[in-house]
Amino acid sequence: MTIPTESIQTTTETPSNKHLANSLHRQMIAIIDFGSQYSELIARRIRETQVYSEVLSYRTSAEQLSKLSPAGIILSGGPNSVYDEYAPQCDPEIWHLGIPILGVCYGMQLMVKQLGGVVERAKRGEYGKASMYIDDPTDLLTNVEDGSTMWMSHGDSCTQLPEGFSVLAHTDNTACAAISNHTKKLFGVQFHPEVIHSVGGIALIRNFVYHICECEPTWTTEAFVEESIREIRAKVGDKRVLLALSGGVDSSTLAFLLHRAIGDKLTCMFIDQGFMRKGEPERLMDIFDKQFHIPVEYVNARDRFLVQMEGVTDPEVKRRRIGHEFIQVFEEESQRLGPFDYLAQGTLYPDVIESADTNVDPKTGERVAVKIKSHHNVGGLPENLRFKLVEPLRKLFKDEVRKVARSIGLPEEIVRRHPFPGPGLAIRIIGEVTSERLNILRDADFVVRDEISKQGMYHDFWQAFAVLLPIRSVGVMGDKRTYAHPVVLRFITSEDGMTADWAKVPYDLLETISNRIVNEVKGVNRVVYDITSKPPGTIEWE
Repeated sequence: MTIPTESIQTTTETPSNKHLANSLHRQMIAIIDFGSQYSELIARRIRETQVYSEVLSYRTSAEQLSKLSPAGIILSGGPNSVYDEYAPQCDPEIWHLGIPILGVCYGMQLMVKQLGGVVERAKRGEYGKASMYIDDPTDLLTNVEDGSTMWMSHGDSCTQLPEGFSVLAHTDNTACAAISNHTKKLFGVQFHPEVIHSVGGIALIRNFVYHICECEPTWTTEAFVEESIREIRAKVGDKRVLLALSGGVDSSTLAFLLHRAIGDKLTCMFIDQGFMRKGEPERLMDIFDKQFHIPVEYVNARDRFLVQMEGVTDPEVKRRRIGHEFIQVFEEESQRLGPFDYLAQGTLYPDVIESADTNVDPKTGERVAVKIKSHHNVGGLPENLRFKLVEPLRKLFKDEVRKVARSIGLPEEIVRRHPFPGPGLAIRIIGEVTSERLNILRDADFVVRDEISKQGMYHDFWQAFAVLLPIRSVGVMGDKRTYAHPVVLRFITSEDGMTADWAKVPYDLLETISNRIVNEVKGVNRVVYDITSKPPGTIEWE
């Protein structure tokens, strides 16, 4: 769980400071990002080959890259044309580092332009699937089948290649679909090998990583755990660490990892704000405290958070108030349990990529920890609480966290738990959040989870939950008219949560859930099903 960001200052390292790469992954692939929507996906594809990868800004200099000593460099795609006045450029010195480079779409065009070739507006753009015909099946295209479908998305084309380059493949509309300078190990592809639509794309990536960059598959879950434990012990020493536990896979994995590394020097705090699903707080305490003997300080703050929701209907106001109150409670309880030198956070690599804050502590050079302002300074509390951060998961993507979780013994119910928003049920109740409405939604949500689990379908969905609407509709129950709430069912499928589709749930399952909710949940007389994809909708209703 990451602490709410309101009133908090955090920072992120850049290549000029201590970077993510360490002794565990001396071999790594650097991905230079030019604003592509697929840069993160490229990094994930590299890691699927068990080789470490990092996404860096296109502003990263050749000198900074040289210090990182990557085994290879990938230049991402991007929305610009390389001949635009303000198009992002890479440091031209990278071509002289002697490191293998693969340019993807915009990255290939930039390679061509900076090395003396010509890129022009294509007479005919190429978008979507296209058959690729191989002219040179060596190096990059080894074992890639001739005629393979590749995913294109470009309106520009390379009309003249730089000296020393040759064509590896073409399509009906693109003469230079793949190019190379074999001598300098410079390669370019006009398509996106990282997307699932590109048949043979993974084989191409593996060729670049293993054959061209000569990497070894050392980025494994077991190696990560061992190295992380060593790093945590070296950093923390005999100091104390505080972790805000949410019950999600990120904070739970972090808790298990830290406990294995530093034992009782870790203090886990679970703040129950009253917006969890039915039985979850009790189950969380049972798993950690009783089953795995990891002590958790339970803080019952339900009444405090409910007071903050009185009269609030705007979802953004809900989020702000919940975040603000969380900080208040966290501040008070950390003072009671402390002092602590370190705060552990479940920051993941996508958070690092998206962060634009690059300040570090000018004295230590370390990433500065959380600063929490005291809004009600009572009992001699200090003006600020300040910690250093421990973020062992900040190198990982979500799927990698799940692998780590399994390897260190987390129960499957946590590993594969559906994503759950930080504000919890408060944003699944449309309108004002009251104790009565929370109880209605908890009971309806329990029916949903119980039935899909019974049917063995829990893991068929990215998320499956209920939403309570702030209206009432007429119904008939036991020959009497009712005037009660409708409940919306939201079942979606997705790979990463960025886009999603509504799930085509069997009618008999929907019927069973509907009957149970109407019969078992007091205050509900109607159940409806949301068939909106993302986009245009969102997964959550608020």
